[in-house]
Amino acid sequence: MPADAAFLVAGLALLVAVVLPGLTRKLAVSAPMVLIGLGMAIGLLPVPDGANLDPVDSRVIVEHVTEFTVLVALMGVGLALDRPLSLRRPGTFRAWGATWGLLLVTMPLTIGAVALLGWTVGGLAPATALLLGAVLAPTDPVLASDVQVEGPAVETDDSPVDERDEVRFALTSEAGLNDGLAFPFVHAAILMLTAGAVSDWGPRWLLWDLVGKVAVGVVVGVAAGWLLAKLAFRAPNPAVRTADLGEPTFALAAVFAAYGASELLGGYGFLAVFVTAMTIRSADRDHVYHRHMHEFVNRLEHLLVFVILLLLGVALTRGILGHLDARGALLGAGVVLVARPLAGAAGLWIGRRRGGRIHGLDVRERAVTAFFGVRGIGSLYYLAYAAGHAPVEGERWLWSTVTFTIVLSVVAHGVLVTPAMSWIERHREDGIDPVEALTPSPPPSPHPPRRRRPPSPPGPR
Repeated sequence: MPADAAFLVAGLALLVAVVLPGLTRKLAVSAPMVLIGLGMAIGLLPVPDGANLDPVDSRVIVEHVTEFTVLVALMGVGLALDRPLSLRRPGTFRAWGATWGLLLVTMPLTIGAVALLGWTVGGLAPATALLLGAVLAPTDPVLASDVQVEGPAVETDDSPVDERDEVRFALTSEAGLNDGLAFPFVHAAILMLTAGAVSDWGPRWLLWDLVGKVAVGVVVGVAAGWLLAKLAFRAPNPAVRTADLGEPTFALAAVFAAYGASELLGGYGFLAVFVTAMTIRSADRDHVYHRHMHEFVNRLEHLLVFVILLLLGVALTRGILGHLDARGALLGAGVVLVARPLAGAAGLWIGRRRGGRIHGLDVRERAVTAFFGVRGIGSLYYLAYAAGHAPVEGERWLWSTVTFTIVLSVVAHGVLVTPAMSWIERHREDGIDPVEALTPSPPPSPHPPRRRRPPSPPGPR
């Protein structure tokens, strides 16, 4: 393709990406669906000499581009959440009940279900089956924007968006946390491929990869967020107080600082970035600077997603699904349509009931939350990462299967998200506030109320 024609195609594609959100907001179609379709159309054009869209040959590029995209998305997700979470206020953890169910129950069940399907239906080796489960289990923070909160609320707003929509809050907070928490299982699959018997590496994996690295990521995130918030909002020198300067690129600096520090200390950088964003968000919550940072990060994320989805569409036309067979198609459909919904329902079924709700979600909201576990860019990163650290059997088949699953998720969830959210709005029970449903009733007083003595009849004057 001549260079001039390439500029023209890129300009037209970017124009489409700019106007897409407004056009698709009320339609049963999502922007990612259109971008993938546009990429497939571009893939029919002649490709410039030297361009290689094979993910196996371009694994390093795929890994780093998707890694950066997920990091930017995690910062945006953390800044968007208004609901506090603090060790000094244990009651705040109760308001995240749906998130804990999705993380501690749904994600392990999804990993196990996909691994079992891969082993029995797909005929994969146990290590490869576990890798596939870990790759496809996390809910993606990049492509799930249609079912996530819109952004941070500030003092000019009437009420925080996520505080009034428990479905969006649950899916957003899940997407922010489970990308980091899927890493231990990716590492377990790599160890199964490279380190021999489980007895040789199991105890260390349990203590360090599953517990230690998570703890390091959280601690680094809290420390980095606290220091950066002090700098942004309370620096003694006004010249470096970025909140007063309104400099939104501070959020990108926070991404690199938190991620680099956590990785150097051996922790999970994805988790550190999300916790950093949450910690910064907790400082001076009503300051409009949070919105400025979120808008900057959101625009950068949209640009990165635009490029990745276009290239994914081009790769679809150029044969990335060439190794897909009936096993892979069945596995992909099983993840999106069976494994995630059932595991999500199990994770949201456990909890305190109040007013017909569990974790503030009624039965319809739990069904929608369980179903909308969007697969996306994070899965591409995990597969590229694992392939760079271990000899993965059937790598090209895995790329075809994971890509098919992502496309199926984009189409299925993109078509259903608008009617599903409208269905919830129409059937929400009047008079029950989801936040009020999460707030425990005050305990009864141990002392019974005193009975008032009836007034004496008026005496003679």
